[in-house]
Amino acid sequence: MFWRSLRAMLPHKSPRGTIALGKLKVFDGIPNPFDRKKRVVVPDALKVLRMKSYRKFMRLGDLAKNAGWTKGDIIETLESKRKAKSSKFHDRKVKIQEAKAKA
Repeated sequence: MFWRSLRAMLPHKSPRGTIALGKLKVFDGIPNPFDRKKRVVVPDALKVLRMKSYRKFMRLGDLAKNAGWTKGDIIETLESKRKAKSSKFHDRKVKIQEAKAKA
């Protein structure tokens, strides 16, 4: 859905637009090499700072659900598993760092 809306915004029939769309990768959730990386917050990209308070907005997931997308439950389940696994990894990492600091 995101790819289709972005394609409509680009000049996809020109060589430059075709190259730009060729470089675009769209994933459901977080793909494998990036799910283990540390997540950071980019302040310039925060909705609170970028959008005016009176503008209407809608998240892509809500729009997809209204259009009939049914995989939202699966994504939420996978995301909760990922968060549990990530917190377990973080706790273990902190314990190892504390042990190294004591030694």
